[in-house]
Amino acid sequence: MNFSIATLLTQFSEGKFVAPKQLEKKLGCEDEDKSRKLQIVLDALERLGLLTKDRGKYRRNEQNEWVEARLRCSSKGFCFAIQDAEDAEDIYIREHQLNHAWNGDRVLVNVLREGSRRRSPEGEVKLILERANSSVLARITEKSEGEGFRAVPLDDRLLCELDLESNGLDLAANRDYLASVAVQRYPLAQLPPVGKVTQILGSDPESASPVDLIRCKHNLPSDLSEAAIATVASLSSAPESDPIQDRLDLRQSFTLAIASDPAHPLDAAFSIQSDASGGWQVIVHTVEVASAIPLQSDLDLEAQRQGIDLHLGETALPLLPPVFTQGLGRFVVGEDRRAVSLLIRVDATGVIQDYELQPSLVQLKQVLSPAEVTDLLADSKAAGEAVETLKRLQAIANLWRTQRRDRGGFELTVPPAVGNDEGVLGVVSRSPAIVGAVQEILIQANRLVTEHLQALELPVLYVGQRSPDLGSIQDLQRLAAGLGLAIEVDENETELNRLALQQLSDATQTSELANLLDHLLLQTFKPSFYSTQPVAHFNLGLETYGHFVAPSQRYADLWVQRVLLALFQQGRDRRSSRSKEGVNIRHSGSHGQINWSVLPPEVQTELETDLKLLAQQLSEAEKRAIEASVDFQGLKKAAAAKACIGQTFAGVIRGVQSYGFFVQIEALQVEGLVHVSSLKDDWYEYRSRQQRLIGRKNRRQFGLGDRVEVEIRNVDYYRQQIDLGVLPLPEVPPVTPDREPMEML
Repeated sequence: MNFSIATLLTQFSEGKFVAPKQLEKKLGCEDEDKSRKLQIVLDALERLGLLTKDRGKYRRNEQNEWVEARLRCSSKGFCFAIQDAEDAEDIYIREHQLNHAWNGDRVLVNVLREGSRRRSPEGEVKLILERANSSVLARITEKSEGEGFRAVPLDDRLLCELDLESNGLDLAANRDYLASVAVQRYPLAQLPPVGKVTQILGSDPESASPVDLIRCKHNLPSDLSEAAIATVASLSSAPESDPIQDRLDLRQSFTLAIASDPAHPLDAAFSIQSDASGGWQVIVHTVEVASAIPLQSDLDLEAQRQGIDLHLGETALPLLPPVFTQGLGRFVVGEDRRAVSLLIRVDATGVIQDYELQPSLVQLKQVLSPAEVTDLLADSKAAGEAVETLKRLQAIANLWRTQRRDRGGFELTVPPAVGNDEGVLGVVSRSPAIVGAVQEILIQANRLVTEHLQALELPVLYVGQRSPDLGSIQDLQRLAAGLGLAIEVDENETELNRLALQQLSDATQTSELANLLDHLLLQTFKPSFYSTQPVAHFNLGLETYGHFVAPSQRYADLWVQRVLLALFQQGRDRRSSRSKEGVNIRHSGSHGQINWSVLPPEVQTELETDLKLLAQQLSEAEKRAIEASVDFQGLKKAAAAKACIGQTFAGVIRGVQSYGFFVQIEALQVEGLVHVSSLKDDWYEYRSRQQRLIGRKNRRQFGLGDRVEVEIRNVDYYRQQIDLGVLPLPEVPPVTPDREPMEML
């Protein structure tokens, strides 16, 4: 079965009955064997009460009260079902109620006992909707003599061991080695899970490739499947026919792109022209990708699962194969490309007058790196269309940045995002001038496209970012006060808190503790997520926002482009064919004038059916990408720290807890823990309000922002745990009295 229960259930919407034949076509189960397996699943879901059957068709039973959640377990066997809603309670699941679910699985939970003020609600797993671990990183061990081998996962939250199939590898010769193990069968009744070794990684984590470790640990793809490779082969040449008849020909416009790395995808370019009123027409082009990737093809499904481009050091894990993103899926100087272009008319103060979306033909005229742009703009004698375009680009970007900052937006020192907009962290990066200008233009393009789809009541994949927890902001407020930076926080006023964080962000650029403040600000933010409903984006200060500008790097953008192509090809500009006059549905002037369904009902329904699961799946995929990237950097830092065991370094305290404090070693850019048990000179008390540990006798204190000298004592490479010790204070020699005491006379 090549689909999950979660995917199957999304095919049922609004209480409508669906025939098995429709499901077979949608899920790719049209051969006899797959069709039989699908029928078994449908019958099982009917017996569980999730589906209702009538005259051979099925519909979702909306009366079922089971709760959908993601399972999170600890190494000690404590498991909780985490619901998607932010204010929903976590449900405690006892080990014997897991019913073979593993950490990370998406499940349906039956609540057995409601929660109280002191206790979480308790429940049991009734159904596993989607498995999170298709492979595991494990150590090969031998069972009783002659009984074969098993795999013991390194992730101690996976409370199981897998029997290993013999697949031609000499498992005895690799006993106690680490391996990537593909799950062939999950636990079933009394039968244990079964796995197959796909790659031997090394005798221990340090001998393995960091990229391989991260791939296995986070279930990242290594290679395209054979079916996906077959799809790629069909993308080698341009499609002969164009289903869109009225493309806007923009090949004569001067079109410029800015690319920091020629090996990365290039799917956005710009044209900017001034008008007689002193304003501009800004055109953002995105290369047309969606028409070349067949919907529900193996390549499309694999891209959907990965969600986003990911780079682990020099190793790229691209969303789409390089043969495509370096060819037809890329703007190339001098070559015609089909594109989706957003034309924005802006006045001299940066206020948007109107805009429209058009399918287009574009020919890129020039590609510059950020360094080349800097040199070009610094040359007072430089002239030409490229220079004029760059100056206009910066001028409009500066105006839009001012508008964003007026809403409370700000920047942090973070790596540039995929797509060159705010990215998965939801934070605008503090970038060089031209890179920052591109960022502002692309964020504005994302906003306008989302606004247009929403106004036409088309399916929209919104991007949101929740407000930081008040406690986190108050911690920052106390830290800022200790550094002489007063910021005002209000527990009921999101706008005020956003402006307070903006003030603190600006102060980090001149503070000695800039890195510490940036780190703490970033830790305050919640990651962005996808939603089927309009949701505010905290850092951007927008009520609605989405993604559009990077269709070859983010699946969300690719999906939005599919919606736009459906609008161009099948969008209805009037209520019926009898209406004499239509509305320009590609233009912002149509907002508020449409009271009919723009897309044909069957197209609208199909897009909406995919949307719910897609929002959840892409949110989790981008979260996984963040975790994998952080994990990879953590391995590199742990390796650097291990090489320095026994050495002393200067550091800054970045966090204080009752069990110790975390120190950032500036020279190595690594963070380690000084545990209270290593502080032998006194008994230390934790003062949570002050974020300090204070010695009872000597009154020695350790607080946020304090500089300390630490020694690296131990490093756990795989877990990336660095144990530090604080150097003792120098002993103060006793004071010698000027004269002898009276009793000695």
